[in-house]
Parts: sequence; C-alpha cells; structure tokens
Amino acid sequence: MLSALVPGSYARANPRIELDEAVVVITGAGRGIGATAARAFAERGARVWVTDVDADVAEQVAASIGGRSLRLDVTDRDAWRAGVDEVLAAEGRIDFLVNNAGVMPTGPFVDEAAATTDLILDVNVKGVLNGMHAVLPSMVAAGRGHIVNIASMAGVLPLPGMVTYNASKYAAYGASLAARREYDGTGVTVSAILPSAVRTELASGADLGGALPTVDPEDVVRAILRTVRTRAARSSVPGWTLPGWLLADQFVPESVERVARELVNHGQALALDPVGRAAYLTRLGRQTREHAKENADV
Repeated sequence: MLSALVPGSYARANPRIELDEAVVVITGAGRGIGATAARAFAERGARVWVTDVDADVAEQVAASIGGRSLRLDVTDRDAWRAGVDEVLAAEGRIDFLVNNAGVMPTGPFVDEAAATTDLILDVNVKGVLNGMHAVLPSMVAAGRGHIVNIASMAGVLPLPGMVTYNASKYAAYGASLAARREYDGTGVTVSAILPSAVRTELASGADLGGALPTVDPEDVVRAILRTVRTRAARSSVPGWTLPGWLLADQFVPESVERVARELVNHGQALALDPVGRAAYLTRLGRQTREHAKENADV
C-alpha cells in the first residue's frame, strides 16, 4: 500500500489504540526489558499480562504492577494457545503483544552443543512465530492490534561468537517484516525493535565498552512505546545504529568488517567474564536441560 511508504500515513491508516485500558501480553517479562516494559505499560493504564517460563518471577512482577501473570514456554504452540485463550476469556481481546523472550548463549560455534542450538532457535525464532500465530486470529477478527518483536542489531550486524544467535535474530527481523506486509490492511501492525548491547542479565559478564554502543532497558522500552504511535516497521536503539550500519555496509562495507574484527579483538562475545555471567549461565543451563528433556519426551 502507498500509505506504508509515506511517513505518518501508515499509522493513520490503522486503528489507533489508546494505552489506557489496553490489554498487553509481554513474553519474557520476569526480568530485563520485559519487566521494564510491563511496568511502563501498567503506568500508562494498560492491563498487563506478564508471561515468563519462570512462573515465580512472572508472578512477582505482575503483583508489583497490579497485572496478571502466566507461566508460558514460548517454544510450545499449545501453551501459547492455552495462554491466549485464558487472556481472551478474562479480557475479551488482546491489543498488544510484545514478543520479548530470548536467550543469548555465546562462544565458539564449533563448541556449541546441539541442545544449546535448539534452545536458541526455539526461543528466539519459534517463540516469535508462535506468539504471532497465537494472537493474530483474534486481532484480525477485531480489526486492530499491534505486535512488537524484540529482535537485535545482531539481526543485521554479524557478530563473532554469536553465530546461532545471529541466525535467530536475522530470522526474527525477517519474520517481523514479512508478517507486517502479509497483514497490511487488516488493522494489525507489526514492528521490530533492534537494540544494540543492552545492560541486562543476558549481557552479564560482557565488557560492554568498545565497539558497540550500549543502552539500558528503559531505552528499549521507549522505542517499544513509540511504535504504538508510529507503527514503524523497524526501530533501532540507539536510533542511529540501524541506518548507520546499513549505510556503511552499502557504501563502505570494509567499515562493518572492521567493527566485526574489533569485536573479536575486544573479546565482546568470545571472552565473557565467567564470574559475572555465572548466574545467567546457571539459569540458561537449567533451561537448556529442561527444554531438551521436553523435546525428547515428545
């Protein structure tokens, strides 16, 4: 549609959804960006459903903001269907979905266990697809809705030590753009957020100085909230990074390669502090084992 090409007209072509009393579902909302987003939406009057694979942290966040919680394994389509049914039964609709859940194991690709590869792809890719698949029917039927998928600058910038993570975020970004086009004209919009390095537990143990700009969860949440108004196809955090990388890759591709080399030398993803990352790695190991066992039982 021509309206999608004219700044501002795409948002005006779709039903406006006020945050006050809007029904919002956020995945991976027990910590980090998701928890920060849950608080921000609740502060603006939204009815927030906090979902996470760890039910206890989801419940704690929900209690602190006056929301509701669900245990949700985003890799399980049946769990998604049941969760969405519960929200619809209680609220009658879902206005916003923030697909935030993600994992970020790092290290040499040849050392990556198959179970780790499966977890990254299942959470970061299937989780996004499952979420969109679950909420789209009710949104399309209502003629309105907005989905925000949290991708990453790793969806456009190849990072050594993060081969599978890169693959997952390229996929999440591409899926967002494709779904946006497929559902154009239905009243349902899809936006992708591409943050640079974010100061959350996922980045624990990493020296966040050097080649990549760093941001806080609040910066990412501001970008999420901005898409409610603009319905932008993609937003990078900081805002200059996506245009900057794409422009450099097109006209000065060796500059992007130089960034990649600097990341290797800087040890960004290949030499993380094991002490600083210990808590996250412990939780990630538990999640990997549980995920592998569930898949083996199927």
